[in-house]
Amino acid sequence: MINFLKKILGIKTIDFKELVHNGALIIDVRTAAEYNNAHLRNAKNIPLQDLKAAMETLIKTQPIITCCASGVRSESAKAILKNNGFEAYNGGSWKNLEKKLKS
Repeated sequence: MINFLKKILGIKTIDFKELVHNGALIIDVRTAAEYNNAHLRNAKNIPLQDLKAAMETLIKTQPIITCCASGVRSESAKAILKNNGFEAYNGGSWKNLEKKLKS
């Protein structure tokens, strides 16, 4: 039923594992203290408040997956990146993204 509704509404399921396999960059937008406490392996820490300044160091042709503690800041980061011409996806919380990447 859920897949049927997704198909009718045009909702696509994002394969984060495949994105990473194909070279996507994971950006953890939590604070440095949160990131240093625990984070996804190979995730780059760019706190949300520093994202606009850091965009010049990012490659526009490289897909980006954002993550944070709950998915709220990562959604904001995704919107900022998309509005600036990046291919960006909200991975939600880093813990849930970690599970998706392992499955």
